[in-house]
Amino acid sequence: MSDTVPYYEDFTEIKKKIWSMLDDAVTNRSSQFRIPVFICGDQSDFDGRIVVLRKSDQSNSLVQFHSDIRSDKIPKLKKNKNGSMLFYDKEEKIQVRLKVECTINHDNEITKESWSKTGHISRKCYLVDNGPGTESPTPTSGLKPELDNFEFTMEQSEEGYKNFTVIQCKIKSIEWLYLAAKGHRRARFEIDNNKEYWLVP
Repeated sequence: MSDTVPYYEDFTEIKKKIWSMLDDAVTNRSSQFRIPVFICGDQSDFDGRIVVLRKSDQSNSLVQFHSDIRSDKIPKLKKNKNGSMLFYDKEEKIQVRLKVECTINHDNEITKESWSKTGHISRKCYLVDNGPGTESPTPTSGLKPELDNFEFTMEQSEEGYKNFTVIQCKIKSIEWLYLAAKGHRRARFEIDNNKEYWLVP
């Protein structure tokens, strides 16, 4: 890739590129932005994990992903709704960091809409008997054997809905880093007060 890309030193082009990559990641399974690291917690107990980007909404400065209500990230978010997300694309040489404020949606219109669009394979994740992170005496997927083999119908998969949550992440700030041979470029965008400025990489 040439270092004279439109977004090298142009705030408008940078924002256009960021949202283009986020939008693409929602449907493109090969996008490196599809599986960001999500970090949440507080000073005494914070943790990060890979999540799958499920929605990108520039008009509302929002991204979202799905989770099991029994995941240990849920009590962390109930104590502290602030989190961060880290995206990196090796080929594009672009890193994006988001500071976000999270809303947990469980058994509401938002989860109903998202669940209706969740496929057979993905629904399997919410059919485990015990929540993610539960100790087990043996190696296990947490699923009954017939579920491991996808021997269940979409109707039977509805049992997993009670464990399904949608985490909406309201973006408070975006930090951008572009690695370029002739000089890296770094910028920050404050969403609420509409400020944008350059940073030393």
